[in-house]
Amino acid sequence: MKVYQVDAFTAEPFAGNPAAVVPLEQPAAESWMQAVAAEMNLSETAFVHPEGDRFRLRWFTPVVEVELCGHATLATSHVLWSEGLCEAEVIHYATRSGELLARAEGELIELDFPSRPPTAIDAPAGLAEALGAGLRWVGTSTEDLLVELESDEVVRSLKPDTGALLRVTARGIIVTAASADERFDFVSRFFAPAVGVPEDPVTGSAHCVLGPFWSGRLGRHNVVGYQASTRSGVVRVRVRGERVAISGRAVTVMRGDLLA
Repeated sequence: MKVYQVDAFTAEPFAGNPAAVVPLEQPAAESWMQAVAAEMNLSETAFVHPEGDRFRLRWFTPVVEVELCGHATLATSHVLWSEGLCEAEVIHYATRSGELLARAEGELIELDFPSRPPTAIDAPAGLAEALGAGLRWVGTSTEDLLVELESDEVVRSLKPDTGALLRVTARGIIVTAASADERFDFVSRFFAPAVGVPEDPVTGSAHCVLGPFWSGRLGRHNVVGYQASTRSGVVRVRVRGERVAISGRAVTVMRGDLLA
């Protein structure tokens, strides 16, 4: 059985967000998949197998299965095409978040994901203290909180209290601000200690929230985000009603044999 490690949302190795991808011939036991994800110890490990004319796709952090993951879907699509495991021009995935699509757009892979626009709420108790920053706007989406901060500089320099963030009810906390770099429309970071990921390097699913939020702010459908983690990455988003197209590149950095 093969396992691949792919850096997603980057054109260069050792940047973007690494994901492990395990192609299967048939469904595997959930406990085994969770054990493999813990062994890989990346923010996400994806397991994929054929299911009729589509693929069944599941994502696991080192501690829990998640409902949606963008960078591991990008990594999986890259593996299926680059390793000759799929010849279709459009890959159809069956997932816990419904049907997702991937298609090649030149050097980019475009993912068709659900749009998850945030709804404004009062800031949960302790959120500002946990982030250590003033909050301009707070919203909630399907699983995550979205927090707009004062500036690009504040987002980049943020050093949140991870223990305090665990007391905030959410899968993850997305922080964002308008970009000071004219190449991008916004910057963001993503903290998800509740699912075993203190900070995710580049988060595709967070852009299901960020895309519609900044599209509304800027008055256009196409926006470009820069996730300002240590590894960093660029995510292009096109908002299309109830769906968003999330695009990026990917690089395989490792191929191995999974023996256990």
